[in-house]
Amino acid sequence: MTKLFLKGLIVFCILVVTTFLMMDVFRAEFGEIDFFTRHGLFFLLFITLFPRLTLLFSSVPFGGFLWWMGFIFCPRILVACLATITYFRTNPLLVVVSWLVAISGETAEKYGIGRNRFHFKIWHPNVGHPRPQGPKKSNSDDAIEAEYKKL
Repeated sequence: MTKLFLKGLIVFCILVVTTFLMMDVFRAEFGEIDFFTRHGLFFLLFITLFPRLTLLFSSVPFGGFLWWMGFIFCPRILVACLATITYFRTNPLLVVVSWLVAISGETAEKYGIGRNRFHFKIWHPNVGHPRPQGPKKSNSDDAIEAEYKKL
């Protein structure tokens, strides 16, 4: 729990420094809109679980090359960026949570893609399917005896 709190605090500090630099140096304008006046809890749930579908079929502004690249390759990070631009002044805690979900969700998704989760048996023309490694049977036949009892 303390690790999660520490990570959230680090993300919050990075966001604060970045947004203040963007406002002072680059004169970026951040929205003054409160999230819960425009959206509800269902929108929050759906944008967390299904970011692509919610971005596509909701009232979130879209367009531009970078928006479409974010939509295709990393939609959670796109949602976090849009949340930062629109709601950071009014809902900073919500923005920090969106960045934590974005970072952890994209990391877990990319980790799951890299792993070989499926194991396939390869058929050999003369041998057939390879036998699983395990204890050898004492019988030479492949029959398995089973007894079924009605309870």
